[in-house]
Amino acid sequence: MHPLLWSTLAICFGIQAVFFAFAASLKTDKVTDLSYGLTFIAAAVWLWLTHGDGAAPGLVLTAMVVLWGVRLSAYLFRRILHMQRDARFDGVREHFWRFAKFWFFQGLAVWLILLPVTLWFETPRATWSPSTWIGALIWAAGLLIEAVADQQKFAHRRTAGARWTDIGLWKYSRHPNYFGELLCWWGVFVFTAADLAGMNAWLAAIGPLSITGVLLCLTGIPPLEESADRKWGKDPAYQAYKRRTNLLVLGPRRA
Repeated sequence: MHPLLWSTLAICFGIQAVFFAFAASLKTDKVTDLSYGLTFIAAAVWLWLTHGDGAAPGLVLTAMVVLWGVRLSAYLFRRILHMQRDARFDGVREHFWRFAKFWFFQGLAVWLILLPVTLWFETPRATWSPSTWIGALIWAAGLLIEAVADQQKFAHRRTAGARWTDIGLWKYSRHPNYFGELLCWWGVFVFTAADLAGMNAWLAAIGPLSITGVLLCLTGIPPLEESADRKWGKDPAYQAYKRRTNLLVLGPRRA
């Protein structure tokens, strides 16, 4: 394995270990999501400081990860302070090894998602190509969609209580924040793709595929859809919303 991959793996697990020690000792889940974004930021900045060549593409790529991480960390930390607890960890935070497993897989996820960035910094280029511009635009669109969707949901939940979110972007997707998230990381991959070749290109593709798999099949959409069905599955208005609204991709409402 590339030496740089070992280095970022150590950073990802090291930061998770520090936050886990704090969270486990206090049996709190208030820093779980915060540590997720901060790990991306720390790894990306370290890559730029140690392997960047000072050229604009490397700085822009680093800024893409940092801005995404700062925005997400700030939002999720604000949200958990408002919620006081994360129901996902009920019955988990009190059990050391079950809680530790979450932190382990979170560190692994960050490392995998960052693979395009890590591999790109092995051989950074100082010139722009069409794919870097396209990737940056895809990332920017994703960040805007994710930020707007998160804010709309947060504001709606504070005013509408337990009702499902069906305003703004949520009229056109049941999970627009996740759609924005995927655009961000596919944008990062496209940004780096032209400079990667051979095995590195295949390894880099694991990054966006990993976050896509997590959101579509594991801890993203499936548990949220199941929770919504338990809460509102018998409500005709919710069933109509679900029938008319795309699951993920923003698009026109169905009749």
